Amino acid sequence: MTRLRSLLFNAAFLSWSVVMHLITLPLLLGPPGAVYLMGWIWVRGSLVLLRVICGLGYRLEGLENLPDRPVVIAAKHQSIWETLAFCHIFRRPIFVLKQELLRIPFYGWYLKRMGMIAIDREGGAKALRRMMAEARQRLDDGKHIVIFPEGTRTLPGQRRSYHPGVAALYKQLGVPVLPVALDSGLFWPARSFRQKPGRITVKLLPPLPPGLERRAFIARLERAIEDASRALLPDQDLRDAAAEPVDKSVGKA
Repeated sequence: MTRLRSLLFNAAFLSWSVVMHLITLPLLLGPPGAVYLMGWIWVRGSLVLLRVICGLGYRLEGLENLPDRPVVIAAKHQSIWETLAFCHIFRRPIFVLKQELLRIPFYGWYLKRMGMIAIDREGGAKALRRMMAEARQRLDDGKHIVIFPEGTRTLPGQRRSYHPGVAALYKQLGVPVLPVALDSGLFWPARSFRQKPGRITVKLLPPLPPGLERRAFIARLERAIEDASRALLPDQDLRDAAAEPVDKSVGKA
């Protein structure tokens, strides 16, 4: 039954995406706000399809930890799900994403028009400076900045080195960083077209204040996200594996 539901959802999701992208194509010539509104409608419709067809919803914990001003949101990344749902959970967030995504026809055009921040992973210091300037502008416009510190999707219980971009944003922008833990990979794994019924948990953790020393910041951020994400795992073996130390390269660059 799960496989059949997943097939139905993926067919419906693809159809919905194609229709919405084609209908809203003229908006690429309009203001970014209009593009973002239609993007929100697309996301909302996708989440409804996911709930109705697959029986997959979510619960949000720790909303009281979300500051009432723009912040940097540093989240665990296990699934395509959070790239959709965060647009619904947070008000008009701006994602830091791979430059390659902007090259995808239609989808990349909309990302660029909405002001998403693309970073060239091989661009070094120049790419970081550009990311800083764009992030500052988005914050000044009242938008949250979302970054996935590990830089890619991971399996439940898997830990990767945290990239230096999140530390650079923290140091240069001088705003709180909100750690976010989740367990979306248990229900919609990375690089999988199979969605399981249930409820994804998204946990907003206490924000880290500005002004921490770089290594202390990375250590506290990693500990907060990884400990909370590990606690969401249903299997003790997974929790034990997730407790293993990450690479010694964490926080270095």
